[in-house]
Amino acid sequence: MTDNKDILRNKLGSFVRQVPMMSKAITLAWDAGAKWTLAWVVLLALQGMLPVFVVYLSKCIVDSLVTLLNNPGAMEHVRPVIFLAVLFGGVLLFTEVLQSAEGWIRTLLSEFIEDHVRGLIHEKSMSVDMAYYDCSDYYDHLYRAQNESDHRPLALLEGMGNLLQSCITFIAMAGVLIPYGLWLPAALIISTIPAFFIVLHHKLRFHQWWVATTPKERATWYYDWLITSRDTAAELRVFNIGKHFRGAYIKLRKYLRKEYLALIKDQKIAEIAAGGLAFLITCGVMLWMLLKAVKGLVTLGDLVLFYQAFNNGQRMMRTLLENIGEIYSNSLFLDDLFKFLSLENLITIPEKPVAPPESVKKGIYFENIHFSYPLSQRTALNGFNLTIDAGSTLAIVGANGAGKSTLIKLLCRFYDPDKGRIHMDGIDLKDMDTDELRNMITILFQEPVRYHATVTENINLGDITVDHGQTGLEQAAIDAGAASIIRSLPEGYDTLLGKWFEGGTDLSVGEWQRIALARAFIRQSAIIILDEPTSDMDSWAEADWLHRFHTLARDRTAIIITHRFTTAMHADVIHVMDKGRIVESGTHEELLEQEGRYAESWRQQMESIKDSRRNVQKVSIHDT
Repeated sequence: MTDNKDILRNKLGSFVRQVPMMSKAITLAWDAGAKWTLAWVVLLALQGMLPVFVVYLSKCIVDSLVTLLNNPGAMEHVRPVIFLAVLFGGVLLFTEVLQSAEGWIRTLLSEFIEDHVRGLIHEKSMSVDMAYYDCSDYYDHLYRAQNESDHRPLALLEGMGNLLQSCITFIAMAGVLIPYGLWLPAALIISTIPAFFIVLHHKLRFHQWWVATTPKERATWYYDWLITSRDTAAELRVFNIGKHFRGAYIKLRKYLRKEYLALIKDQKIAEIAAGGLAFLITCGVMLWMLLKAVKGLVTLGDLVLFYQAFNNGQRMMRTLLENIGEIYSNSLFLDDLFKFLSLENLITIPEKPVAPPESVKKGIYFENIHFSYPLSQRTALNGFNLTIDAGSTLAIVGANGAGKSTLIKLLCRFYDPDKGRIHMDGIDLKDMDTDELRNMITILFQEPVRYHATVTENINLGDITVDHGQTGLEQAAIDAGAASIIRSLPEGYDTLLGKWFEGGTDLSVGEWQRIALARAFIRQSAIIILDEPTSDMDSWAEADWLHRFHTLARDRTAIIITHRFTTAMHADVIHVMDKGRIVESGTHEELLEQEGRYAESWRQQMESIKDSRRNVQKVSIHDT
């Protein structure tokens, strides 16, 4: 008995804890469309009253018909029947009108709520720290928020609206039944209580299961993407691994389906048991009323009224409790949305940020920087020190994982260092507004985004705050070495790139990189950061681009991260990184004289180039 009480207390406690979600759902709806929310509530209240009028008019019509049958041909008894029938039809017609109006307003409200909630998710996704993207838990939160945001807020609101309507109808029906016995409303409640707790129990079980299986659900989405995406299509065919991923997808879906169906089976068995109890109570009450009718204690109209009132009352009570269960369920799911929206950032902006300089006048300084990525045991930067002189072109080289790209993320303040300080012209980056800081920087990432838009849009996205006009657009393309590529496209700058939309033209990897370079160059920022800018260029294109880059970077501070020493050798200063530190620095000639890592790697690259040329010559002679 004690265990049952504890279980009951836990279920009720869990339900009570979700009550605040109801007010949040109302706030969401009100923010999305206040007047439509108010109109919807009014229509629901009116609909809640109409079933009572229908039941009462049914009694009146039956009693009038009995009187007319006992006095055939008496016109004074015909007119009331006709009047009541017309009134009954008018109430039914009005009910249909209200239902249609309520459905239309609910549809409007659902569109407003969906767009409003989706907007909140977009705003949060654009503002969260980059560190969240390093945590799988964030993707679970995002997945649940995205998958439930389209319908859960409205479903919770509809549940509360239906609860209001059901409460009004139930109270009215209970008022009709009270004259026949004060115990009848209690019998209604008792007959539906087991179903209520079954609903609460299984809604909570389902939500707990859904949260626990979110990683597996995301895995099925990932396998589905692998099987259907254009990005993976070629490799799946070459290595014949499509069936492998299909098998993994089927295995996961089988597991999830088995557990889900087991939950549903348990729920349905419990519902059948609760329904049987409700049926027995209904039979007992109706038998009691029939005995009263046989004894002549109630009229035929009373019997009709009682049957409809009790039947509708029981149905309304069951609906009311189901609504509470749905509210509970939707509030559990909505809780995930609000947890996502409440994520807090560690990258903060001071209340009174210091304005960054219009251009770098002295330099950028990394002082004793220690940094590890979230949840990573590996140190990305370890006591890192670097000075970047204003107006200079600096190259950073090193093996993969040396920490080169981490510098970009810290300079853009996607992350803050665990220890140490980064400052620009004496101003700590933490004292600046992040938007103003990033506005000083233009960047080409190692894996630039391929925007499925026109060439013009692709380039202009580098600086949407300024109208550069066609001249500025073309100059950025020339600076990036993309002008000849664009001229060869079907519609030039108006060509739609990518294959996601009809009429699109795809580009090679190197051509996409040139477009991304043009996007970086159209922003006239004080700092230029290029991560592997020539990685997909051939040697001729690289030499051509480097010649133009010297002109472009004049009077601006430029940082080039590269594996190609033929690119790095043109920088004013080259820094060699290893295990999160600078291990060598100097010009190309100075580093060769040091006979260190740089010199060794340079000789290896040059030897590799010579071998490639000799192989080409051998092939040419053989063909001749």
